[in-house]
Amino acid sequence: MKIETQRLKSFLLDAGLIDEKALAVAEKKVTKDKGLSDILVAEGKISEDDFVKLQGYILGMPFVSLENEKISDDILRVIPEPIARTHNIIAYKKTGNNLEVAMLDPGDLETIEFIKKTSNLKILPRITSKKSIKNALSQYRRSLEAEFGDIIKKDSKDIITAIPIREVKGAGDTPEDLEKTAQELPIVRIVDTLLQHAIVERASDIHIEPMEKEVIVRYRIDGILRDAMVLPKQVAMGIIARIKVLSNLKLDEHRLPQDGRFKIETNEYKISFRVSILPVSEGEKAVMRLLIENSKSFTLETLGFFGDGLEKIHKAIKKPVGMVLATGPTGSGKTTTLYTILDILNTPEVNISTIEDPIEYRMPRVNQTQVRPDIGFTFADGLRSLVRQDPDIIMVGEIRDNETASLAINASLTGHLVVSTLHTNSAAGALPRLLDMKVEPFLIASTVNVIIGQRLVRRLWKSKKPYKLSKSGIEELKKEVDLNRVLEAMKKYNIVKKGEDWTTIDFYKPEPTAESLDGYHDRIGIHEVLEVTESIKQLIISNATSDEIEKRAKEEGMTTMLEDGIMKAVQGITTIEEVLRVTRE
Repeated sequence: MKIETQRLKSFLLDAGLIDEKALAVAEKKVTKDKGLSDILVAEGKISEDDFVKLQGYILGMPFVSLENEKISDDILRVIPEPIARTHNIIAYKKTGNNLEVAMLDPGDLETIEFIKKTSNLKILPRITSKKSIKNALSQYRRSLEAEFGDIIKKDSKDIITAIPIREVKGAGDTPEDLEKTAQELPIVRIVDTLLQHAIVERASDIHIEPMEKEVIVRYRIDGILRDAMVLPKQVAMGIIARIKVLSNLKLDEHRLPQDGRFKIETNEYKISFRVSILPVSEGEKAVMRLLIENSKSFTLETLGFFGDGLEKIHKAIKKPVGMVLATGPTGSGKTTTLYTILDILNTPEVNISTIEDPIEYRMPRVNQTQVRPDIGFTFADGLRSLVRQDPDIIMVGEIRDNETASLAINASLTGHLVVSTLHTNSAAGALPRLLDMKVEPFLIASTVNVIIGQRLVRRLWKSKKPYKLSKSGIEELKKEVDLNRVLEAMKKYNIVKKGEDWTTIDFYKPEPTAESLDGYHDRIGIHEVLEVTESIKQLIISNATSDEIEKRAKEEGMTTMLEDGIMKAVQGITTIEEVLRVTRE
C-alpha cells in the first residue's frame, strides 16, 4: 500500500524523525527505482523499524517485530514457505479462529484473501520489518535440516544396493559408467541436499573427504571448519562423478587435479560454486567454494570500519589517481572491501573495469573480466588490455607477481585509481612486499594512497554474557597490546566513559542458543588503515622495514587490527578470544 509522498513527508517532520534540510537533500536523490523511504533508510537517516512503525501508524495497522521470535512450526506452516517467501508474509500467532500475520506490504489483499480461503481462519494483518521477515523465513529453513538428514540416510541406503560396490580408485571405470552413476537419482538427491544444506548453513566452503571406511562432509561456517555429516564409503565415487558432471570436468581423470565451476540460481539467490578435485590416498577429495554472485549492498561501516580509518579511506578513494590496497590472508574479506569501495565509486560519470579470479559479485555498470590462466590470459595480460579501455578506476583482483605489480603501479601513475589486494600479514607489510616484487621505492611512495590490513572475527549472537577482566587477564593482554593507547582511543570515540579503566570495563562471552549453538553468528572485519603520509613516503624511499613503517604510522594515529579488535570486544560485537585467534595466525 503506497503512501503519498507529501503525506509521508508531513508525518516524518511531525514525528521529529528527520529535519527539513536532510529531507530536501534526500528528495533530490529520488529515482524511478528508489523512493524517498528507500533513500532515507539506506543512508541511515531513519531506522527501518522507525519507518515501518510510522507507516503502520499512517495506515492504522499495528507494528510487530519478529526479530527475536521463535514461531511454532505448526503456526509457521499455515502459510507454505513458497507463498511466505514470495509475498513476504508470515503467520506467527493463532488465537482461536484468528491468525495474526506479519507482512511488508499491507496492501497485498490478494494474498491475505488466499490465506483466508486455504486456512479457513480469520486473518489479522500486521506490518513488520525486513529483518523480522528474514528471521521468520530462516525458521522454515531450520525445520528443513532434519529432513535433509533423513534424505541423506535413506538415499545412501538406496545407492548401496543400486550401485555395485567396487574399489573407488577409478582405474576400471569408463566415462559411460561414471556418467550413469552420476545420473542415478539417489546420487543426484544426495548432492543436491549437500549443496542446499550448505546454503542454509551459510557455509563458505564444502569439503567432501573420502576416508578408509566412510566419506566425511565438512562445512566452513564463519571461518571455522565443522563436521556436517558422515556418508557410507560406497557413495564417494558417485558424489565425485556428479560434481564433475555439474562442473563439466573429465569423468575418467583420477590422477590429476581438476578445477571447474557451476551455478545454482533461484528467485532468492544466485550462487557460483568454484570446484577443486584433488587425488588423495583414498580416492578423490572435492572442495567447493560458495560465491554469492548477487552484489551485496555493504557499506564500509557495516564491514566494521569507523573513525579515523574510515575517513582515511574516503579521502583516498576521492583522489582521481593512485592505489588503494587491501591486505590479509585468504578469506579475510579483502575482495568484499574492494567491492564495497567500487560500489561507493560506481556512478555514471566514471568507467570502472576489473580483472578478477574469480568474479565473486556481479556489479551493474562495472566491466568485469575473468582471468583464464588455462588459455594464457593472466592478470598481467588483462591489466595491459584494461588500460586501453579508457577506464577511470581499475580493480585488480590480486597482485601476484612482478609483472602485475609493475603494470598496476604504471596504471596508477598514468591517471587511474587502482584498487587491489596483496597477501601480507599487515598493512605495513605491503610496502616491503612490493619492493620484493622489484617495484622502485620512489614509485611506491608516489602512487600508494592507503593500505588496509584486515581479518574477520566471528560476531557474538544476540545472547551474550558480560564479565570483567581479572588482574592477571589485564596483565596478559598488556603483553599483546598497549592498553593505555587503546583506552585513550576508546574514550576519543565515546566507546567508554571518561572515568573508566580496564578494571571496570565490560567484555563479553558467547552464550549458546537454539539458533546459534556456539553463540556466534556471521563475521565482521577488524582493520588497520595505513595512510601513506609524507613521513612514511620518506621511510619507503629509505627502504625501511615493515616494523619501522608500522611504528611511524602508529605515532601518526593508526589503530592496529588488534587494537580495533579490542575496541569491538568492549562494544560486545565480538570476544577477546576471537580477536587474539585471528591476529595471532
